[in-house]
Amino acid sequence: FCGRLNLAKGIKSLIFFTVELNLSSSQPSNEYKPTKINVMNYKILSVLFTAFMFISLTGFSQANTKWEKLGMRAVDYKLDADDIHVGAKEGGFTKLKVLVTGGALNMHRMVVTYMNGEKDEIELRHNFTKGSTSRVIDLNGGTRLIKHIRFFYDTKNLAPGKAKVSVFGRK
Repeated sequence: FCGRLNLAKGIKSLIFFTVELNLSSSQPSNEYKPTKINVMNYKILSVLFTAFMFISLTGFSQANTKWEKLGMRAVDYKLDADDIHVGAKEGGFTKLKVLVTGGALNMHRMVVTYMNGEKDEIELRHNFTKGSTSRVIDLNGGTRLIKHIRFFYDTKNLAPGKAKVSVFGRK
């Protein structure tokens, strides 16, 4: 927050310095008469400053939101389903992401069960290779408390170890 405040102060002083510079260089007399160029410069700088602040503040808010690991499962070499229990202690989430390590996996779908009993069935139909991740999955209804997540998959028995499925959530 302090960095954004200092950045805003610096830009504000730059704008006032530029306006003063334009005023002093274009009008040698003591009486100031605004010209179209000065007014236009001020408007352009104001728009640029507003756009810069908007972009920087939205970037900071997204950068501070980290992915939290909700759980991990080692999966068997067959057509199967596994659960990752999350619970309310983890808080509410708006987005999910799946990471597969240790082996290849064909993920058919996942069913997210919320604390209120509602379910979201999400079709993935994704062939994960070792170390790959899913797309970012937006949960319906905004921030939701997740009870558990069930995966339906089949593994490709190409690696000596079991594939591991990890789920990450973003608030």
